[in-house]
Amino acid sequence: MHMVATKNRTMQRVLQLSMLLTSAYVVATFYYGVRAHSLALISEAGHNVSDLLAILLSFVAVYFQARPATEEKTFGYQRAGVLAAFVNASTLVVLSAWIAFTAIQRLYHPVAVQPRLMMLVALAGVLMNGTVATLLWRFSGDVNIRSVFLHMLGDTLSTAAVIVGGAAILFIPNRYIVMWTDPVLSLIIAGMIVYSSIGIIRETLNILLEGTPRNLKLASVREAMQSVTGVVNVHDLHVWSLGSSSHALASHVTITDMPMSDCSCILEGLNQTLRDKFHITHTTIQFETTGCETTHGCSAPPDLEPAGYHHDHHGHSHSH
Repeated sequence: MHMVATKNRTMQRVLQLSMLLTSAYVVATFYYGVRAHSLALISEAGHNVSDLLAILLSFVAVYFQARPATEEKTFGYQRAGVLAAFVNASTLVVLSAWIAFTAIQRLYHPVAVQPRLMMLVALAGVLMNGTVATLLWRFSGDVNIRSVFLHMLGDTLSTAAVIVGGAAILFIPNRYIVMWTDPVLSLIIAGMIVYSSIGIIRETLNILLEGTPRNLKLASVREAMQSVTGVVNVHDLHVWSLGSSSHALASHVTITDMPMSDCSCILEGLNQTLRDKFHITHTTIQFETTGCETTHGCSAPPDLEPAGYHHDHHGHSHSH
């Protein structure tokens, strides 16, 4: 828990610095975008406003993730970051639609821009966004932080594109290049934002819907479990994510008939296999000595027993 708390504090400091740098850049980009009549720069300002909100949301989520589990929230707040990532990515898609619509309008009604000012502000953006993206990279295994990292990486690439566009306008004396480069760059920026956001939305929806983690194959997990000595069959197998990097597993495991005291080595072997091969540490495994009936791939409920009947599963006690 001390290690987790230390990591969260480091993440919070990085996010605080990111918010400070992004706020300063938003003000500068919008001001100089208006002065240069550059839709690309104004689009960048709007994009960075969404980045600022995304970083703030992620900061709050990191705070909640560090809170301990309670009787009401038995898994704690591990999915706070997943929810934040989903909201961040969804708002980016909406923002991209606005940028694309405005850029198309400007293709029909071109406006002259000031390329030198575009290039100077965009250069500052590359430095700022690149710095923030580098700081966030070390935590990008967390989907919450990765959503912010993709924000900032996308900004770095898009502001670099603005520099290229400004240079094209400045050095190529062609009317169409001068008038169309800025809105075309805005469309490219919008496309980049959507592309990076869709992956985050898919991953977070998979976690929220308790789908199998994207880096795991259920067949491989079942095969590894069935290779443990003493295991006859693995069924009713479920693997899902508690958070972006924390997975849980529940399964029924058929074993040979043996005293309960002899089952511990099988359970230990299963947990070690799951931990070492798949990094799954939260498991609920129910032992059975005979196959159970299944309905639609899941265990059917057991027949009702007489009142007061009591039996044990390995590691768990159930009363009927």
